Amino acid sequence: MKEISKTYDHEKVEKALYAKWEKAGYFKPEINPDGEPFTIIMPPPNANGSLHVGHAVFVTLEDIMTRYARLQGKAALWLPGADHAGFETQSVFEKKLEKEGRSRFKMPREQLYEETLKFTLENKEIMEGQLRRLGASCDWSREKFTLDPAIIKIIYKTFVKLYEDGLAYRDVRPVNWCTKHQTSLSELEVKYEEQTDPLYYIKYKVESRKSEVESHIIVATVRPETIFGDTAIAVNPNDKRFVELVGSRAQIPLTDIEIPIIADDMVDPKFGTGVVKITPAHDPNDFEAGRRHNLETREVIDQYGRLNDKTGPFAGLKILESRRQVVEAMEKKGLIEKIDQNYVHSVGKCYKCGTVIEPRILPQWFIAMDKKGKKSGKNLAKDAITVVKNKEVSFVTPKFEKIFNHWMKNIRDWNISRQIVWGIRLPVWYKKSKFVISNEVEKSQGRQDPRALLEPPTGGLAMAQDDKSVYVGIEPPKDIENWEQDADVFDTWFSSGQWPFAALKAEETRNKKQETNDFDKFYPTAVMETGWDILFFWVARMIMLGIYITDEVPFKNVYLHGLVRDKDRMKMSKSKGNVINPLGVSDEYGADAVRMALVFGTSAGNDAVISEEKIRGMRNFSNKIWNASRFVILRVTEGDLQTGQIGAIRTDDLTIDSKDLTAADKKIIQSHTEIIEYVSHKLDKYQFNQAGEDLYEYFWHTFCDDYIEIAKTQLDDDKTAETTKKILIKILSESLVLLHPFMPFVTEAVWQELRQVYTKLPDSVMIAKWPRK
Repeated sequence: MKEISKTYDHEKVEKALYAKWEKAGYFKPEINPDGEPFTIIMPPPNANGSLHVGHAVFVTLEDIMTRYARLQGKAALWLPGADHAGFETQSVFEKKLEKEGRSRFKMPREQLYEETLKFTLENKEIMEGQLRRLGASCDWSREKFTLDPAIIKIIYKTFVKLYEDGLAYRDVRPVNWCTKHQTSLSELEVKYEEQTDPLYYIKYKVESRKSEVESHIIVATVRPETIFGDTAIAVNPNDKRFVELVGSRAQIPLTDIEIPIIADDMVDPKFGTGVVKITPAHDPNDFEAGRRHNLETREVIDQYGRLNDKTGPFAGLKILESRRQVVEAMEKKGLIEKIDQNYVHSVGKCYKCGTVIEPRILPQWFIAMDKKGKKSGKNLAKDAITVVKNKEVSFVTPKFEKIFNHWMKNIRDWNISRQIVWGIRLPVWYKKSKFVISNEVEKSQGRQDPRALLEPPTGGLAMAQDDKSVYVGIEPPKDIENWEQDADVFDTWFSSGQWPFAALKAEETRNKKQETNDFDKFYPTAVMETGWDILFFWVARMIMLGIYITDEVPFKNVYLHGLVRDKDRMKMSKSKGNVINPLGVSDEYGADAVRMALVFGTSAGNDAVISEEKIRGMRNFSNKIWNASRFVILRVTEGDLQTGQIGAIRTDDLTIDSKDLTAADKKIIQSHTEIIEYVSHKLDKYQFNQAGEDLYEYFWHTFCDDYIEIAKTQLDDDKTAETTKKILIKILSESLVLLHPFMPFVTEAVWQELRQVYTKLPDSVMIAKWPRK
């Protein structure tokens, strides 16, 4: 006879069980071919490093949903994927290059791309192994990568449709420029921080002011180094103090350049002196004022964050050093009226490296977010607001719906151009004969600046042509020798924003012979589960692009989880030494323990608290499940509790006569009925923590502490023994099914032992039926 081990060994069990599941095809929706479709598209992890505890959260929650749906008999598809993660990945790879003493600026474009691809694919393979380690029951046969050729073709089709609809356009306007990473960023990729900087009150010489004696006006600015790019001085038209100044001219300090004094409503009379400098090339608000007044745009800071040759002796200086020297020069000439050292203002910084953002006027590609398409008649933002209002897309946590609506109603056009190599290159070509290379790029090539070797110096950064010299298409132009492709790549969120329909349509491309393709069957998806911090980056854009391309919402529900914090509710960071490696603790305590620890005490939208003590406690629960199950199996088969040898008694009939039930039997059956109903309800409502916590209490205390203790006596009584055995088997087997979505490995391990006792159990708990009252 077989023996059942005294202890549960997760190290021996977990990898073997996962391999068995995958080989059996249990992760495929085809195991329930007639079931109602249920789909989750996995938020594709960035293929640039190991999974962290935040990834373990989404794996746990999405796997719970998928396993629950599968046990309900649904055709459950959890489609896995990986994200090339454009700027994020190139940033990580650049750090790797720096450690090796290399620079991307000294590498040809093709070499940088190929090396980044190799790095990404290596990490992708590691990451897939880690997802398996955590028990992710996703269908690996349908796995997607955002750089799969079929995916790229879909991304191109979307862009071309937007372009032909007048919603994708190229414009020269201010962009958020990171001088370290040499790329523009969307507004969402800029983090704003309050900081204290000097506010300089600078004297500008003005021509005769008629009745006034003063020959200067005072302008307040935190950026005196940009005075060389001033093209006007502005006052509020309703400010009577300066009404006579309008139409006069002022002289830029340290130069002999004269600029007009204009009136504009944008000027706040309460800021500084009520007189401001207009520098269109280096401030978004000034740029708009420049357009209104037809002002010149004079760039004085280059793409590397250095003053250019329009600044005379300050050319080549970095911004902060130039600021110091410009102020020093003005002080020597008596042009500084005063300095406020305690001026507090908001400063935009690159979310990745913390470099202060430099506004630059560049030709870039944008998506119009709040404009009616000339062909489709669709409005990306308004259509998304409508489906949320009509509950076609429901947020599990209502507060996020309010946040979503507020952002959507104040949305700006989306800059989708990125001046990096790693990513999906824009399907845009320009006539070579129409190239207009900017002075800054031309100059950097002349200096043989190594950063200019990132060829070709084209794309949104360097070219400006009329529409007739621009070609946008899925395939290159036929006379390709006369065209040059835009060097820019898409913002990675543009491709990710199409992930639900692209991942399913790409499957259609792969399996053309299928009678019913995946898109038709599994779209719209059931739920999008992801972190609340990418509500705007990703969720909002998926809704907008999904409706635009498919005329349907991409998912019906949105579940947003919070951050993961330590036991003191502190944010995890390497510097604090409080980071928990989910793979490390999975190896030590088992994946089930990690998963249950992440669920316990965590509700939608709120941060999760995790600690090694909490994980250890859930490891103890795994052991409790094993030990209680071992006792049940050995007692009902009349085996040996000491050696673990299973007895010879088997059953295939769990029919119970109600008249044979004791008071304890009736109580456990009632409790069991209630927990089935409760857990089912909570899972349907995405209240995983409440379902998991009550299951824990029920199994440990109600079943083990209460009923099993009474059952020990009832098993020794011939009148009650047979009924007690049946109840133990029934309660245990159904409890394993209830626990399975949370703790898949230990429940499967016990299930395989229990199959020796009750012969009618399915081959795996994964394909069992969800219990009913």
